[in-house]
Amino acid sequence: MNRLLASLFLVALAWPAAAEPRGTGDLGIVIERAAGRVAVVDRAKVARLATVEGLGDLSHAAAVFSPDERFAYVFGRDGGLTKIDLLTATVARRVVQSGNSIGGAISEDGRLIAVANYEPGGVRVFDADSLELVADIPATERGDGKRSKVVGLEDAPGNRFVFSLYDTDEIWVADFSAGATPAVTRFTGIGRQPYDALVTEDGRFYVAGLFGEDGLVLLDLWHPERGTRRILDGYGRGEQPLPVYKMPHLEGWAVAGNLAFLPAIGRHEVLVVELPSWKQVAAIPVKGQPVFAMARPGGRHVWVNFALPDNATVQVIDTETLTVADTLTPGPGVLHMEFSPRGDRVWLSVRDKDEVQVWDAASRRALGALPADKPSGIFFTSRAHRIGL
Repeated sequence: MNRLLASLFLVALAWPAAAEPRGTGDLGIVIERAAGRVAVVDRAKVARLATVEGLGDLSHAAAVFSPDERFAYVFGRDGGLTKIDLLTATVARRVVQSGNSIGGAISEDGRLIAVANYEPGGVRVFDADSLELVADIPATERGDGKRSKVVGLEDAPGNRFVFSLYDTDEIWVADFSAGATPAVTRFTGIGRQPYDALVTEDGRFYVAGLFGEDGLVLLDLWHPERGTRRILDGYGRGEQPLPVYKMPHLEGWAVAGNLAFLPAIGRHEVLVVELPSWKQVAAIPVKGQPVFAMARPGGRHVWVNFALPDNATVQVIDTETLTVADTLTPGPGVLHMEFSPRGDRVWLSVRDKDEVQVWDAASRRALGALPADKPSGIFFTSRAHRIGL
């Protein structure tokens, strides 16, 4: 009892608002990349509650959440893995586990945190409570004494992690269902330079984009024994690709009904794919090179942001007519979008205005803004209950 009272007292000291019990469902974090810190926000009240400092290089930071929504795990580009207590707005644990990393995932049961590493190439897996190392999975050597960079790390049902090896053209599945020593299944020769990936919301398919050639690669996680297969093979055949200023992010893909919307690499298009055939049925012209194509919950519209020189613009696609319904100009450097769980609002990070904007998703009117130092990723705790995020 004394220990519990002391803990509650510390919570009240760390964050005055915690003097009254509160839930975590309205909480989220905003990455302030240049300052190496995150802002803890209340998405319902559109309020900045606290700042957590000392998170290292956040130039390509991502985050996942514990199943109870209390803890955020932030993956830094410098190999830092930081566990943040959202109720006390403090660093609960932190390790620097590699020299260069590119995101991570949390297992289905919430007990394991996996990190994808460029240097040294491979995946390291940690206990979610203590951040102690559980497993080290080195990637294939690429021929110069170094190991392949790992990208597209996603969680999958059954306490599995799926990831791609950029330099050696592979997809691996690491299965932790039997304990801390994973069973690793390797798929080789999948296509040149997989650069990012997604897991469908039902947890069945892992889809990796290819940078070295047109097309994507599909792995059926229900039937991995069938191996990988190519989809959208040669979707840009006969067309000259445009310069790629920023890789599209497939984790932000959108699904509306039986259609999936994917940003096309090297093109000013959003590709429309019919499910479950995985055949392209349309290509929607957009203003620039898309980075994220994200569906408003419910699937009525898809919001798209762009790489330079068009990163001051956001376009909204009507998923019935497959046309651009609106073009918005929030400001220069729109890096990320995050919808509220029911889709009534969307938050936009506008880096070069040093603010996060909140928009009404139906009327597409700006509702307000919060100051933020070079904001990038926005992550709400509702992500804790979705596969592949």
